[in-house]
Amino acid sequence: MDTAGVSTTESDELLPMAQRFRGFLPVVVDVETGGFNCQTDALLEIAAVLVEIQEDGRMLRGETFRYHVKPFEGANIEAASLEVNGIDPYHPLRPALLEKDALGRIFTEVRKAVRGNDCKRAILVGHNSFFDLSFLNAAVLRAGIKRNPFHPFTSFDTATLGGVVFGQTVLSRIAEAAGMEWDSQAAHSAAYDAEITADLFCLMVNHCQPVYEALLAGR
Repeated sequence: MDTAGVSTTESDELLPMAQRFRGFLPVVVDVETGGFNCQTDALLEIAAVLVEIQEDGRMLRGETFRYHVKPFEGANIEAASLEVNGIDPYHPLRPALLEKDALGRIFTEVRKAVRGNDCKRAILVGHNSFFDLSFLNAAVLRAGIKRNPFHPFTSFDTATLGGVVFGQTVLSRIAEAAGMEWDSQAAHSAAYDAEITADLFCLMVNHCQPVYEALLAGR
């Protein structure tokens, strides 16, 4: 039996993504918030980027889903956080959704992708992923959502991967080390940061693909 709990024959019948991460589908998530405390501070913006796999096993960025979020009742919002992300939570033209609606729309797309890739669950990919996952989980509890497609505590952290592959842990520095363009004006937008993180995740996984294939060949 392999680590996913299925036989080699059964595993070979699964789609490539289901085989690659033992049944988990990587989905890149970035949140913009009103502070650092997931219990008290507002979730203001969330973006999710799907990851796709090619026939040769290489990863590439897929579709992006991004929503502005209304602060939950009684939420704390730090002025310093708004200075960084540039969000005006109460702008009359800001098309924000309630947490439950924003998460519901993202979760619908994630569940489709999970099923479409023969996976059993999504796994969050983030830069300092514990932060994004903690805000996601807190919002799920507040919204009373019963079916969260993401693993509740396991995640892939691109800060860690960046340190291993490029010797850098800051998102902008990893991007520069990877030869990617970095737009400091667009940074701290959930969609931009999530897409850069997705590109870096794919690049770093692809960098490790020869090792992965060698391990498979040696089984």
